[in-house]
Amino acid sequence: MIIYRYIAYQVLIGFIISTAVLLPLFSFFDLLDQLDYVGSGTYRAIDAFLYTAMLLPRRFIQIAPFVALLGTVVALGKLAVHSELIALRVAGVSPRRISLAPLGVGILLLLCVAILEQFVAPQLQQKAITYRAIALEQSAELGRNLGIWTRNEQNILRIGHMLHAKRAADIEILHLDKEGFLLTHTQAQYADIIDNDIWELSHVIVRTFKDDQILATRANSSNWTSFLNPEDIATLTKPPESLSPLELVRHVEFLRSTGQDADSYALALWRKVGSALMTIAMLLLSIPFVFGSIRTGLSNKLVFAALIGIAVYLLDQIIANAGLILRLNPALVALMPGITMIMLANIWLRRTF
Repeated sequence: MIIYRYIAYQVLIGFIISTAVLLPLFSFFDLLDQLDYVGSGTYRAIDAFLYTAMLLPRRFIQIAPFVALLGTVVALGKLAVHSELIALRVAGVSPRRISLAPLGVGILLLLCVAILEQFVAPQLQQKAITYRAIALEQSAELGRNLGIWTRNEQNILRIGHMLHAKRAADIEILHLDKEGFLLTHTQAQYADIIDNDIWELSHVIVRTFKDDQILATRANSSNWTSFLNPEDIATLTKPPESLSPLELVRHVEFLRSTGQDADSYALALWRKVGSALMTIAMLLLSIPFVFGSIRTGLSNKLVFAALIGIAVYLLDQIIANAGLILRLNPALVALMPGITMIMLANIWLRRTF
């Protein structure tokens, strides 16, 4: 038991070291991207730093598999370099028993990722998107259940929520005159974006304010020329990866129940499961990686492990995008890389031990 606690402690330290290296690196790239927007609207350098900081939980979730790989290699590689692994094997501790400690710490890592994925990362990422949109003078979501608000010179638009990129629900449009007085208030249950600037409103109520009177008219549908372009509309939608697993489940069910395309949201949901499988695969892969080359230097192991991590990450991104373009089964596309890596790691484990 003391041996397991000692190994687990070393692996935990390895995870912390890997996180301390990888997380700032990925965040630095995010910051460089955001600094290009400094000066647009009211977007300042401090806004870029704050936006990057709010994305830290999301970035940690994304690099978790590689934290598991590099952290375990760092921990077990350090033990190998100091001949502690040899001493443990001489004492009768098998490699399989030694590997239980990293797997236990890996389970704690997955638990941490699951908590962040459901309760922390989505909320912070969505706030970051809203904060950035406000600073860039695009659109703003003013609190929970208040909807998304945006405007131009003579129109104020409120969208209750975007069902997907081409359909919105709970629409309100306030049309003002040049002096800022309200002329009409349009309320619609749904809005289908049928062109770049043409919205088809459904179940419409138009209230006209004239001479101290309010005239209301109703229509099943009507067209409205929007002041939003496609880029602006994109700022009103929440990226699939920014939604929590439960939000994704509900949204996928809704889209499918109404006969709409749910592939991108289903893929985002299954990729969260696939990320957990990939984390397990990286843990399994790191164990024979160390034991199979116990006499080589730690630096060589780290370089090789980093190259494997980069290759797996790029391959996973390529498979996901290709699967979405080719309209392949989202579950198969998301889970295949993790399952494949687990199988390869298992084969390597058997050959090593």
